[in-house]
Amino acid sequence: MTGYGDAHLHADGVSVSVEIRSVNNRYFKLTVRGNELFSGIESQIEALTRKHINRGTITINLRVKADATADKYRIDTNVLQSYVQQIHQLGSQIGISETPHWDSVLQLPGVVQENTDNDDEQFNAWPVIEKTLKTALEKFDTMRQHEGETTTVDLRENLATIAQYLEQVEAKSPNVIAGYRDRMTERVNKVLEEFDVTVDPSTLLREVAIFTDRVNISEEVVRLKSHLQQFETFLTQKESTGRKLDFLTQELFRETNTIGSKANDAEIAKSVVEMKTAIEKIREQVQNIE
Repeated sequence: MTGYGDAHLHADGVSVSVEIRSVNNRYFKLTVRGNELFSGIESQIEALTRKHINRGTITINLRVKADATADKYRIDTNVLQSYVQQIHQLGSQIGISETPHWDSVLQLPGVVQENTDNDDEQFNAWPVIEKTLKTALEKFDTMRQHEGETTTVDLRENLATIAQYLEQVEAKSPNVIAGYRDRMTERVNKVLEEFDVTVDPSTLLREVAIFTDRVNISEEVVRLKSHLQQFETFLTQKESTGRKLDFLTQELFRETNTIGSKANDAEIAKSVVEMKTAIEKIREQVQNIE
């Protein structure tokens, strides 16, 4: 499901910023972007994220910055001495004897270096990262909950549309058989009158029975009604039902498609088109449900 959440926290000498984004995906796919120094805690980040998100393409942007301290930086004395010697030599050559300003010398490349010897920094920062990530995930869940409520309303509207047209299909189905019987009887009688022959009534009944069996959609109607009821049940459940709804949507389409191919009636075909349109809308929404 699409969603967004962010959080910022400064504690224990560390500033942490977390931003979470997700888009639809049938599976769980996580990408963590941030300082390579913190790549060792990706497994912890994923474990915490999986407690809130079951599927989707999730991107977490993690920014961590430690406060500046005395031991955070060091002066490379060799580089500094080299600069000072070169400055004095150049001063002697051009007749300048002034002592170089320290604030200028310390800004020269390579003089002041960041101390990267502290390999435990990523682990020391994890408690702050964890707290920030939890806050961002809570905001993420809140946004998804609001979106889920809107999605549920839309799904129920489309389910109602399917049920409405299904009732029309069920009501029209007996007329298809009766209409076929009347048309066949009329055609047979016309042929009999034209060629002055007779036909065994049982033959006519057998043909009607074969057609009736071929266009009988009662089983599909029953299964479709059952799927609609199951769909509604899953919508009321709190646990993750995205995959179940995805499967049910496929079954809704399959039964509706079978009805359309078997019904052999223009009016029923129109209703089937409306049902398929509603199912397609459901299919798009279900991809956004965890």
